[in-house]
Amino acid sequence: MKNNIEIRKIQPEDNPLIAKIIRTALEEYEEAKPGTVYTDPTTDELYETFLKAPKSAYFIAEINGKVVGGSGIYPTKNLPDGYTELVKIYLHNESRGKGIGKKLMDKCIDYAKDEGYTHLYLESFPSLKEAIVLYEKTGFKRLVKPLGDSGHFACNVWMVLAI
Repeated sequence: MKNNIEIRKIQPEDNPLIAKIIRTALEEYEEAKPGTVYTDPTTDELYETFLKAPKSAYFIAEINGKVVGGSGIYPTKNLPDGYTELVKIYLHNESRGKGIGKKLMDKCIDYAKDEGYTHLYLESFPSLKEAIVLYEKTGFKRLVKPLGDSGHFACNVWMVLAI
């Protein structure tokens, strides 16, 4: 049976499913700690968080109707003009390495361009090696310090992409 991958905007019923995927992924990579999305209260209410923020969107990846991951664009406070943040890009472990993360990221890049952003910023960890390889292949460049005020003080990889 061929996998039917769909990328769509988040719906309220997706909240508990994507929160579990995000937290499970962070546990797998031993990054389940304060100062990350693991303890961020918005992780449990992504639909509402993105609904309230102008020029933001969170996308869900489904395979054959099952939620397997997500990623979003969010106008994090105090980013430079024209910048937005690529946020909460996580996949269920059985869905990694299949191009789904790239599809989610491409959807986010297209959305950011459509909204008039000029740069994508992200925060990550060295342990998320596969993700960092994907970011670098896409053209993200490393920064020496964080931008904006995400509140995720535990992240220590910062990258930016001109779009």
